[in-house]
Amino acid sequence: MGLELAKIRREYTFGNKLDISNTESDPFVQFELWLNEAIQIKELEPTAMIVATVSPDGHPSTRTVLLKGLENGEFLFYTNYESRKGKQLAENPYISLSFVWHKLERQIHIEGRAEKCPPEVSDQYFMTRPYRSRIGAIISPQSRVIENRMQIMRAFAKEAFKSAGREIKRPDHWGGFAVTPTRFEFWQGRESRLHDRILYLKGEDGKWQKERLAP
Repeated sequence: MGLELAKIRREYTFGNKLDISNTESDPFVQFELWLNEAIQIKELEPTAMIVATVSPDGHPSTRTVLLKGLENGEFLFYTNYESRKGKQLAENPYISLSFVWHKLERQIHIEGRAEKCPPEVSDQYFMTRPYRSRIGAIISPQSRVIENRMQIMRAFAKEAFKSAGREIKRPDHWGGFAVTPTRFEFWQGRESRLHDRILYLKGEDGKWQKERLAP
Protein backbone atom coordinates (compact mmCIF):
# COMPACT_ATOMS: atom_id res chain seq x y z
CA MET A 1 0.00 0.00 0.00
CA GLY A 2 1.44 3.36 -1.04
CA LEU A 3 -0.54 5.41 1.47
CA GLU A 4 1.47 6.78 4.39
CA LEU A 5 -1.18 5.99 6.96
CA ALA A 6 1.12 6.47 9.96
CA LYS A 7 1.37 10.17 9.11
CA ILE A 8 -2.38 10.77 9.24
CA ARG A 9 -3.17 12.32 12.60
CA ARG A 10 -4.95 15.28 14.12
CA GLU A 11 -5.02 16.91 17.51
CA TYR A 12 -8.25 16.91 19.53
CA THR A 13 -8.77 20.55 20.43
CA PHE A 14 -12.54 21.01 20.67
CA GLY A 15 -12.02 21.99 24.29
CA ASN A 16 -14.57 19.85 26.13
CA LYS A 17 -13.53 18.41 29.45
CA LEU A 18 -15.05 15.27 30.89
CA ASP A 19 -14.79 14.37 34.55
CA ILE A 20 -16.67 12.38 37.16
CA SER A 21 -17.72 15.67 38.76
CA ASN A 22 -19.39 17.06 35.61
CA THR A 23 -21.18 13.93 34.43
CA GLU A 24 -24.64 12.79 35.45
CA SER A 25 -25.11 10.00 37.99
CA ASP A 26 -27.43 8.22 35.53
CA PRO A 27 -25.67 7.18 32.29
CA PHE A 28 -28.93 7.33 30.35
CA VAL A 29 -29.30 11.01 31.26
CA GLN A 30 -25.69 11.61 30.24
CA PHE A 31 -26.29 9.78 26.95
CA GLU A 32 -29.33 11.90 26.14
CA LEU A 33 -27.39 15.10 26.86
CA TRP A 34 -24.64 14.08 24.44
CA LEU A 35 -27.08 12.84 21.81
CA ASN A 36 -28.99 16.12 21.93
CA GLU A 37 -25.72 18.04 21.45
CA ALA A 38 -24.83 15.84 18.47
CA ILE A 39 -28.24 16.56 16.93
CA GLN A 40 -27.98 20.31 17.60
CA ILE A 41 -24.50 20.56 16.08
CA LYS A 42 -25.83 18.66 13.05
CA GLU A 43 -23.58 15.64 13.18
CA LEU A 44 -24.13 13.48 10.12
CA GLU A 45 -26.41 10.60 11.21
CA PRO A 46 -26.25 11.32 14.97
CA THR A 47 -28.27 8.18 15.77
CA ALA A 48 -25.97 5.86 13.79
CA MET A 49 -24.38 3.21 15.98
CA ILE A 50 -21.96 0.38 15.35
CA VAL A 51 -23.54 -2.87 16.52
CA ALA A 52 -21.21 -5.74 17.39
CA THR A 53 -22.37 -9.34 17.83
CA VAL A 54 -20.55 -12.64 18.25
CA SER A 55 -21.19 -15.92 16.45
CA PRO A 56 -21.61 -19.19 18.38
CA ASP A 57 -17.98 -20.08 17.55
CA GLY A 58 -16.68 -16.79 18.93
CA HIS A 59 -16.20 -14.72 15.76
CA PRO A 60 -17.21 -11.05 16.17
CA SER A 61 -18.88 -8.99 13.46
CA THR A 62 -19.96 -5.36 13.21
CA ARG A 63 -22.34 -3.25 11.18
CA THR A 64 -23.95 0.19 11.45
CA VAL A 65 -27.65 0.61 12.24
CA LEU A 66 -29.79 3.50 13.47
CA LEU A 67 -30.99 3.91 17.04
CA LYS A 68 -34.78 4.12 16.91
CA GLY A 69 -35.72 4.45 20.55
CA LEU A 70 -34.49 4.89 24.11
CA GLU A 71 -37.26 3.73 26.41
CA ASN A 72 -37.40 2.31 29.93
CA GLY A 73 -33.64 1.87 30.11
CA GLU A 74 -33.42 0.08 26.75
CA PHE A 75 -31.89 1.02 23.39
CA LEU A 76 -34.10 -0.03 20.47
CA PHE A 77 -33.17 -0.89 16.90
CA TYR A 78 -34.92 -2.86 14.17
CA THR A 79 -33.70 -5.43 11.69
CA ASN A 80 -34.38 -8.65 9.83
CA TYR A 81 -34.35 -11.46 12.42
CA GLU A 82 -32.92 -13.79 9.78
CA SER A 83 -29.97 -11.50 9.06
CA ARG A 84 -26.48 -12.30 10.28
CA LYS A 85 -26.86 -10.16 13.40
CA GLY A 86 -30.35 -11.51 14.05
CA LYS A 87 -29.16 -15.10 13.95
CA GLN A 88 -26.11 -14.35 16.08
CA LEU A 89 -28.21 -12.60 18.73
CA ALA A 90 -30.55 -15.59 18.80
CA GLU A 91 -27.55 -17.74 19.77
CA ASN A 92 -25.66 -15.20 21.89
CA PRO A 93 -27.63 -12.18 23.20
CA TYR A 94 -24.58 -10.20 24.36
CA ILE A 95 -24.02 -7.08 22.29
CA SER A 96 -22.11 -3.82 22.12
CA LEU A 97 -23.13 -0.46 20.65
CA SER A 98 -20.78 2.39 19.69
CA PHE A 99 -21.62 5.98 18.80
CA VAL A 100 -18.98 8.21 17.19
CA TRP A 101 -19.56 11.96 16.85
CA HIS A 102 -16.58 13.48 15.02
CA LYS A 103 -17.56 17.15 15.29
CA LEU A 104 -17.75 16.89 19.08
CA GLU A 105 -14.72 14.56 19.28
CA ARG A 106 -16.80 12.13 21.31
CA GLN A 107 -17.57 8.45 21.47
CA ILE A 108 -19.90 6.34 23.61
CA HIS A 109 -19.44 2.59 23.97
CA ILE A 110 -22.20 0.48 25.48
CA GLU A 111 -22.31 -3.21 26.39
CA GLY A 112 -25.35 -5.22 27.37
CA ARG A 113 -27.85 -7.87 26.45
CA ALA A 114 -30.35 -7.84 23.58
CA GLU A 115 -33.84 -9.34 23.51
CA LYS A 116 -36.52 -9.25 20.83
CA CYS A 117 -39.08 -6.50 21.31
CA PRO A 118 -42.69 -7.55 21.94
CA PRO A 119 -44.53 -7.98 18.61
CA GLU A 120 -46.81 -5.02 19.30
CA VAL A 121 -43.78 -2.72 19.71
CA SER A 122 -42.34 -3.89 16.40
CA ASP A 123 -45.75 -3.54 14.73
CA GLN A 124 -46.13 0.02 15.96
CA TYR A 125 -42.71 1.09 14.70
CA PHE A 126 -43.10 -0.73 11.37
CA MET A 127 -46.19 1.29 10.54
CA THR A 128 -44.23 4.54 10.96
CA ARG A 129 -41.73 3.53 8.28
CA PRO A 130 -42.06 4.96 4.76
CA TYR A 131 -44.11 2.85 2.37
CA ARG A 132 -41.11 1.83 0.26
CA SER A 133 -39.06 0.92 3.35
CA ARG A 134 -41.82 -1.42 4.49
CA ILE A 135 -41.78 -3.18 1.13
CA GLY A 136 -37.99 -3.44 1.32
CA ALA A 137 -38.23 -5.11 4.72
CA ILE A 138 -40.64 -7.69 3.32
CA ILE A 139 -38.67 -8.71 0.25
CA SER A 140 -35.02 -8.44 1.30
CA PRO A 141 -33.32 -11.72 2.33
CA GLN A 142 -30.90 -9.63 4.37
CA SER A 143 -27.29 -10.87 4.66
CA ARG A 144 -27.84 -13.69 2.15
CA VAL A 145 -26.12 -13.94 -1.23
CA ILE A 146 -28.14 -12.71 -4.21
CA GLU A 147 -27.32 -13.10 -7.90
CA ASN A 148 -27.40 -9.38 -8.73
CA ARG A 149 -29.17 -6.12 -7.90
CA MET A 150 -31.83 -6.79 -10.53
CA GLN A 151 -33.03 -9.77 -8.49
CA ILE A 152 -33.89 -7.56 -5.53
CA MET A 153 -35.36 -4.82 -7.72
CA ARG A 154 -37.71 -7.31 -9.40
CA ALA A 155 -38.81 -8.62 -6.02
CA PHE A 156 -39.44 -5.05 -4.86
CA ALA A 157 -41.51 -4.20 -7.94
CA LYS A 158 -43.53 -7.42 -7.63
CA GLU A 159 -44.34 -6.81 -3.97
CA ALA A 160 -45.17 -3.14 -4.60
CA PHE A 161 -47.64 -4.15 -7.32
CA LYS A 162 -49.21 -6.80 -5.09
CA SER A 163 -49.49 -4.42 -2.14
CA ALA A 164 -50.90 -1.46 -4.06
CA GLY A 165 -53.89 -0.01 -2.21
CA ARG A 166 -53.45 -2.35 0.77
CA GLU A 167 -52.02 -1.86 4.24
CA ILE A 168 -48.54 -3.31 4.46
CA LYS A 169 -48.14 -5.26 7.69
CA ARG A 170 -44.90 -6.23 9.39
CA PRO A 171 -43.53 -9.61 8.30
CA ASP A 172 -42.73 -12.11 11.05
CA HIS A 173 -39.05 -12.16 10.11
CA TRP A 174 -38.59 -8.45 10.83
CA GLY A 175 -38.73 -6.62 14.16
CA GLY A 176 -36.95 -4.91 16.98
CA PHE A 177 -34.27 -5.67 19.53
CA ALA A 178 -34.15 -4.00 22.94
CA VAL A 179 -30.68 -3.68 24.47
CA THR A 180 -30.37 -3.47 28.25
CA PRO A 181 -26.95 -1.95 29.07
CA THR A 182 -24.65 -3.06 31.88
CA ARG A 183 -21.70 -0.86 30.89
CA PHE A 184 -21.28 2.64 29.43
CA GLU A 185 -18.05 4.37 28.49
CA PHE A 186 -18.08 8.07 27.60
CA TRP A 187 -14.98 9.17 25.66
CA GLN A 188 -13.96 12.77 25.04
CA GLY A 189 -10.97 13.55 22.81
CA ARG A 190 -8.28 15.71 24.45
CA GLU A 191 -4.92 17.13 23.45
CA SER A 192 -1.77 14.97 23.39
CA ARG A 193 -3.98 11.87 23.23
CA LEU A 194 -4.72 12.27 26.97
CA HIS A 195 -8.39 11.57 26.35
CA ASP A 196 -11.06 11.64 29.06
CA ARG A 197 -12.85 8.34 29.65
CA ILE A 198 -15.63 7.91 32.20
CA LEU A 199 -16.91 4.41 32.88
CA TYR A 200 -20.33 3.51 34.29
CA LEU A 201 -20.79 -0.05 35.58
CA LYS A 202 -24.06 -1.47 36.83
CA GLY A 203 -23.72 -3.20 40.19
CA GLU A 204 -25.62 -6.22 41.45
CA ASP A 205 -27.87 -3.81 43.35
CA GLY A 206 -28.86 -2.16 40.07
CA LYS A 207 -27.04 1.07 40.88
CA TRP A 208 -24.52 2.69 38.56
CA GLN A 209 -20.96 3.40 39.69
CA LYS A 210 -18.60 5.82 37.92
CA GLU A 211 -14.86 5.53 37.46
CA ARG A 212 -12.20 7.25 35.38
CA LEU A 213 -10.20 5.16 32.92
CA ALA A 214 -6.70 5.87 31.68
CA PRO A 215 -6.61 7.17 28.09
